[in-house]
Amino acid sequence: MRDFWLSSGHILLERGEHGGWLLTDEFLKAYLARPELVPPEEACDAERGLHAGLMENPRAEVPAEAVAAIADRDARENWTVMLDFRDRLIAAPTLEAAYVRLIRQGVKRLPPLFVSQLAHVIMRNALEGCDDPFVARAGELFYRTQRVALQNGGVMLADAETVERHEVKVHAAPLLAMFAGETANLDVLKPDNAETYWERSDAYDMVFELGGLNGGRRALATALERWIRQILGFEVAIEPLERIDDSDLRWIVGLDAEATQLGNALWRGESIAEEDAARLIAIFAIEPDASLPFSPEVSGKPVYLFMASDADKLLRMKPQNLVTGLPLTSAN
Repeated sequence: MRDFWLSSGHILLERGEHGGWLLTDEFLKAYLARPELVPPEEACDAERGLHAGLMENPRAEVPAEAVAAIADRDARENWTVMLDFRDRLIAAPTLEAAYVRLIRQGVKRLPPLFVSQLAHVIMRNALEGCDDPFVARAGELFYRTQRVALQNGGVMLADAETVERHEVKVHAAPLLAMFAGETANLDVLKPDNAETYWERSDAYDMVFELGGLNGGRRALATALERWIRQILGFEVAIEPLERIDDSDLRWIVGLDAEATQLGNALWRGESIAEEDAARLIAIFAIEPDASLPFSPEVSGKPVYLFMASDADKLLRMKPQNLVTGLPLTSAN
C-alpha cells in the first residue's frame, strides 16, 4: 500500500477499531517540539522546566501556577492555549471527535495552524487505502491554501505556499505563467504523471485541474464524501454540478468564507455582482437520502455545497463548515 502525506504525522498515531485516530504521546510531543513552544535561549527557568517535563510526560497535569510562573507574557499565552488544546485532545476518544468538539465549541483562541494540522491528519485517515492520486491531491484543499488561475476556461489550483516560495524563480519555468507571474517548477497532475504524486505528496508541487464533472471536481466530490464519513460517521453521495436549476433551494453550505457570503446572498434572494459570481469555482450537491441525519426541512431535497476564490485569487477551504453548516438533526 502506498504511503503519502508523511508530514501529517499519521505515523505517530494509532488507528482504533472504529477507524478513528487514537492520540499518542508521540503525537503530542511533535506539537511540543514546534518552534513556537521550544523555549528560546532567553527563556526563564519556569518555562524551560515546564517544557522539559511535558517532553518527558506530555499528558502530565500542569497546575495553573506553573504557567503563571513563566516570566514572558507571550509565552504564558502560548502555553495557556497549547495546554487547553492538549487537554481537549486528551479528553476526546479520537482526534476526529476532538476536531468536531473543537469546531462546535468555537476555536477563537486556537491558532488556525492547529486546526489545519488536525484537518491534515484526519483527511489522511479518511483517505487510507486511496489509490487515486487525483482524489488525494483534492484532499490537499482541506488544509492547504490554493492559488487559483483560469486557463482556457478551466480552473487550475496550485499550492499557494509553494508558488510563493518559488516567486524568486519567476523566470525559471514558463509553464505556469498563468499564475500572474508567480511561476514555479510545478507539474499539472495528469494521467501520464499521476503515479509520481505518491512519492512527492509532501512537496505540494503538483497543480490540480478542477476540470469538468468527471475530472477534478469528481475527485473533489469523492474527497468530500470521505471527509464527511470520517468526521460525522455517515455516508453521503455528492455530485458535482455545472449550475443549479432549483427554484426551491433548501440549504446551502459554503466550503470557504467567500462561498458562504455568496450562498447567503443567494439564499436571501439578493442579486450577485457578475465579478462575484465569477469567483464561484465549484458547486456540489449532496444527493437526497432519507437515511441521512438531516433536518426534516431538507427532506427529499439536495444540500448544495459552494466553493469560491477570494479577490486575491486564493481558495481557503474551511472543511469545518461541514461540521457547523450541514442541516444535522439535534441528535447529531
